[in-house]
Amino acid sequence: MKQILVYSDSLTWGIIPSTRKRLDFNDRWPGVLENVLNKKERTFRIIENCLNGRRTVWNDPFKPGRNGQDGIEQVIEMHSPIELVILMLGTNDFQSMHSYNAWHSAQGISSLITSVRQAPIEPGMPRPIILVVAPPVIQMPKGPIASKFEGGEIKSAGAAKEYQRVAGELGCLFFDSASVTSSSEVDGIHLDRNQHHVLGEAIAGKVAEVLA
Repeated sequence: MKQILVYSDSLTWGIIPSTRKRLDFNDRWPGVLENVLNKKERTFRIIENCLNGRRTVWNDPFKPGRNGQDGIEQVIEMHSPIELVILMLGTNDFQSMHSYNAWHSAQGISSLITSVRQAPIEPGMPRPIILVVAPPVIQMPKGPIASKFEGGEIKSAGAAKEYQRVAGELGCLFFDSASVTSSSEVDGIHLDRNQHHVLGEAIAGKVAEVLA
């Protein structure tokens, strides 16, 4: 069975916009991905490692453990062998307490790619292929998280282009989720149920092509 690790934040964890509730696995895009890939035969296992508020490489001043760099090498080690690592991070880099722009966030993605590749896996196990997924574009934040993401739509401008550049330079695959879906109209940040399904199906097509 081929294992795929999804390393992400609340957009993938499946938070229902403007609530603290979570979508069922089959309605989160990793679950949709697993179901589509296994439609004919159970060949793939999706491992979710998704933490609300996770940044690429920065700390949350109010909550511990949100630095995506911390522990990622051990995550790779504990789940190996892994065929593919999907990195979908960056949205939280643009929270209002940070002043980072798209270029900074892309450097964070670059650091995570390096960490994945230098993880201390057992001898003989393959180094996983890496797919960088750019999150959907941040819209005007609304609802309970509006203050947390104030200005995020401005700071994040051009993020997908920067992520694609870094992925290309480091020999990784790239997918822009904005090519198939927007962020939720409810809060401007997360994904609605139907958007999870659209994204999961689109990424399944990309993954099937790579791991055929």
